[in-house]
Amino acid sequence: MDSGKPIFVVGLTGGIGSGKSTVAALFAELGVPVVDTDIIAREVVAPGQPGLREIVDHFGTTILREDGTLNRAALRERVYSDRNQRKLLERLLHPRIRERMLTQIAALHSDYCLAVIPLLMESGQQHVVDRILVVDLPRAEQIKRVMARDSLSRPQVEAVLAAQTTRRQRLTAADDVIANTGAPANLRAQVVRLDAEYRRLAAGARHGRR
Repeated sequence: MDSGKPIFVVGLTGGIGSGKSTVAALFAELGVPVVDTDIIAREVVAPGQPGLREIVDHFGTTILREDGTLNRAALRERVYSDRNQRKLLERLLHPRIRERMLTQIAALHSDYCLAVIPLLMESGQQHVVDRILVVDLPRAEQIKRVMARDSLSRPQVEAVLAAQTTRRQRLTAADDVIANTGAPANLRAQVVRLDAEYRRLAAGARHGRR
């Protein structure tokens, strides 16, 4: 990350259903600011936003609900069955999401922050974070959790997984890994340990920028 950035950024990523939101909430409980690109992604496609207009211009009004909001399930069905359409959607939205994320990060005043970026590797954003934290879960457990959570069929979940970076690629890129396979207390313990480490690293980074 550029040394001119005012805050140490930990990029939190992981495959669908791995437990990123749960981990982010645990960091937030420790007072860590969280910038979540899933939330930002919803903001940039809200009614009246340029991002939504561009999506409708390309995909048509069939991906809108009756109230004019984006039907995310319908759009997901379209793009995950067509790689070219998915890439086009990413080109439309990723720059807007990244810009808003960086604006939010720049406004923070803290030892460090957590940037939740599910598609961190896929969108080539490794350079905007100081450290990559991966929430890891075996593929079979991912599929089981997402099917239950989102009421999706196994083929639908597998299509999403096929469009994401593989588990091995994420683990290879990771600076730190949280294994989300045990009891909640174990998950919390991992977060507490990493929080202390990140505060130490952030302090060192601040000292180096002086």
